[in-house]
Amino acid sequence: MFLNQVNRLKENNPSKDFLRTIPSDLPIPVDDGGCNHLQGLTLPSVNLPSTSGGTVNPAQIPGWLVIYCYPMTGQPGRAIPDGWVQIPGAAGCTPQSCSFRDYYRELQALNAKVFGLSTQSSDDQLEAANRLYLPFGLLSDASFQFAQSLRLPMFEIDNMRLTKRVTLIAKDGKIQKYIYPVFPPDKNVEDVLAWLKTHD
Repeated sequence: MFLNQVNRLKENNPSKDFLRTIPSDLPIPVDDGGCNHLQGLTLPSVNLPSTSGGTVNPAQIPGWLVIYCYPMTGQPGRAIPDGWVQIPGAAGCTPQSCSFRDYYRELQALNAKVFGLSTQSSDDQLEAANRLYLPFGLLSDASFQFAQSLRLPMFEIDNMRLTKRVTLIAKDGKIQKYIYPVFPPDKNVEDVLAWLKTHD
């Protein structure tokens, strides 16, 4: 059903290129070593509000789990922070979420559950989830419990503390693979799928 909604969204927003345009001159993030410690860690047992309703404890999800952590999704009519596009790895959250949506069935076929995660409020995330017709939940780490427990790399702008873009692939609550830095963000899901197809 969500594919029909997606097609309607494309038809109604031709001038926005389906919110997928990533500027060709985006600065490329470099690996600063901020995620070198993640391999093999157990996901923290924290209950995170989900746009799908209720809370989700990533540590308790059996099997394959993909969590793409992103800084923040913008909203129509709301200005992005000054200098946002110039921050390596900051821009591209909407195209990243759209790509995970578009490949959702492929992820399901590999028995992988997927969530997006940011430090935004659930209300802000719900706006994005509804507008983009995401078939999976976005998790709010506004309390920083998840990020702090894993010591995820973060940055600050406009009095906001945001998670740098990193994707975690876990199995039975243990991190098997991390992708960092993530670039370009709209191709992240293809890297995830390629890795999952070679592991069981």
